[in-house]
Formats: sequence, C-alpha cells, structure tokens
Amino acid sequence: MDISNLTAKVAGDLGDKRRWRQYKARARRLPPNQRTAIEGFERYLLHTGRVGGVSIFEDLTDLFERSATESTPIREIVGADPVEFIESFARNYPEDSWIGRERARLIHTIDLAADAGN
Repeated sequence: MDISNLTAKVAGDLGDKRRWRQYKARARRLPPNQRTAIEGFERYLLHTGRVGGVSIFEDLTDLFERSATESTPIREIVGADPVEFIESFARNYPEDSWIGRERARLIHTIDLAADAGN
C-alpha cells in the first residue's frame, strides 16, 4: 500500500470516528423518548449487521430532531411496525451495508463460476 492510500485510509477512519461521536452527541440531546427510539434503532442496526457507515444514524437523528421540534409522536414517525420502518429506512443505504457488499460479492463469484463452466 502506498503512502497516499494509507493516509486516505487513516484520514477516512478518523473522519468516521468524528462523525460517530457527533451523531452520539446529537442523539444524547434528544428528548428521552426520542433518544430511546434512536438507541433501539441503533442497537437493531448494529446487531443485524445492516450498516457499515455513519450516514444512516445521522439521517435517523435528523428525522428525530425534526420530529422533536414539531412534537410529532414517535408512532406517527415509525408506524405500528418499527422493524418494517427501520428495514425500509435501511434499504436506502445499501452502500453502507456489509451484507450488501457480501451479497454483491457472492453474486459476482457465482457469475464467474457459471461463466467458467461454459
């Protein structure tokens, strides 16, 4: 790995850490019920491996900050099924998902194998 790639990798990693800390600080400033919802979504996303980046958490925080400002009830935001809400929300972030990358890698590998057999 050349020095420019190494520098970009380290700088990118530091940038992500900074963004994560900023997201966590914003989430802590939410009203208690909004913060509880964000923490629940964060736990779900991290434990299910749905994301590999910070942008989804930043966008969720944006949504909940706006809803807190407008006094929008949580159920009005997420609906009756919070799992469906977060799964649908997460589908907008395929590039951040390690699962998405692994699915693409598997598809590519099978395509290579199928082409080699012909």
